[in-house]
This record gives sequence, structure tokens and C-alpha cells, in this order.
Amino acid sequence: MNTTEQRVVVITGGSGGVGAACAFQLAKEGAKLIINYSTNEKQALEVVRQCKALGGEAVAVKGNVALDVDCVHLARHALDRWGRIDNLINTAAITQFVPLTQLDGVQAEDFLKVFGVNAVGPFQMARAVEKHMPDGGAIVSVSSIAAQIGSGSSIPYVLSKAALNSLTLTLARALAPRIRVNAVLPGMIEGKWMSNGLGDDVYQRVRQQYMDNSALGRISKPEQIASAVCWLLEKNSSITGQNIVVDAGFVLGKLPSAVGAAKK
Repeated sequence: MNTTEQRVVVITGGSGGVGAACAFQLAKEGAKLIINYSTNEKQALEVVRQCKALGGEAVAVKGNVALDVDCVHLARHALDRWGRIDNLINTAAITQFVPLTQLDGVQAEDFLKVFGVNAVGPFQMARAVEKHMPDGGAIVSVSSIAAQIGSGSSIPYVLSKAALNSLTLTLARALAPRIRVNAVLPGMIEGKWMSNGLGDDVYQRVRQQYMDNSALGRISKPEQIASAVCWLLEKNSSITGQNIVVDAGFVLGKLPSAVGAAKK
């Protein structure tokens, strides 16, 4: 598959996790990449190094997607360097780790901060790039099953992902037929983000519970989410306005034991 050759892709939150995994997959096929980061320059530069080693072109650009001026800067950086923008991948996200039952642990400013990155940021990035995208361009955001199941790291996070899912539908209508817009909704993903937020002991318990209740009996790796994201970038795709769950079957769940026994 050489559809990403010469493609220019802006990846927000590209210094780690799913964003970095997307960058590596696209770099293998010759893409030109803007690796956005907000704080960890060292990690972003390492992603750039690895992308170049894989055969792509890449540059790290600092920016907070909650700030419109930074979103415009990211788009301008791609245009100044390569003269075009073909795709946008929104993976930048933040959260708080506050149990859902602790309502007093969440303040109004917490919603504003999380929404700024998780929902307003993808809108501002789409606005910054869409006017420069050719026909057949694509935008993919990484959301979460948290919006579907009403559970996650915090209430602001859950609501921000619900907003992102709705934004996906709205932008898909607004930008059609030139640009397709979709979202991938992961469940739990292997990585430091969850373990750092929960602490290792809690993370291991949650991880096991997730696996026990997933149809496939496992949790996803960043590379598996990236594969779904990059698939949605395919120029000949007819998919738009979709929120696609990639969660190892957690929302689906396992067949109830009584039903399974009856089948045997």
C-alpha cells in the first residue's frame, strides 16, 4: 500500500501513545509528518528520529490545541514546509483521574480545561486545515468508548469525548463531499498514560477487569488503534461520519456463561 506516499499529515499529540504509533505506520510509507507535542519535546524529537529512520519525513512542532493560534501555527508550519495538508489526526487529549462518584472532586474549570483540548482542540484544528486540504482529504479523531458507556477516568473526560463524537458527525456533514471525517473509539489501551494516572496497583486491577469482560480477552495496543486510524485515511474510502469502536470487544462483552453452556 503506497497511498500515503508524499502525503502530508498533521498529528496532534504525536509524541507518544496512539499518535506516535500512527506516525510510525505512516512513516513506513513515506508520509511527511507534523508531530505536535505540548510539553515533552524530548519524546517528540525521538518520534521524529524514528519516523526518519522508517523512511518518512517529520518535524516536531510545539503547540496547545486548546489555543486557536497554536492550531493555526501547526497548519502554517505544514504549509510552509511542504505546501499542502492531506490529513489531520487528532490524538491530543488530557484528563483528570477522579472517581465518578466524587462529584465534589470536579470543578467548573476542570471541564473547561479538558474540553479545551479534547473537544475544542479538534474543532480548531479542523478549521485550521480544511481550507488547505485537497478533495479526498480526511480527518480522523481518536475518541473513546467512555462516551458510550458513561464511564472513564473522570466526568469531564467522558463528556468531552461525547462532544468529540458529535463533532465528528457535524464536521462530516459540514465538510462533505471534499473531506471525510471519522473517529476511532478505543477502550483501554496499553501504555503509561493509564498507569501513571491510576498508579500501577490500580492500573493492574483495572486492566485485568477489562480483559475479563472483553470478548477478545485482551486490551488494545497503540499500534492496533493506529491501524484503524490509518485505514480511515485511505483516499478511496467511502466512510465518513462514523464513530468506530476498536476496544477488543469490551462494549460487546462476553457471551453469558449460561448461554455458552447451553450452546455446548
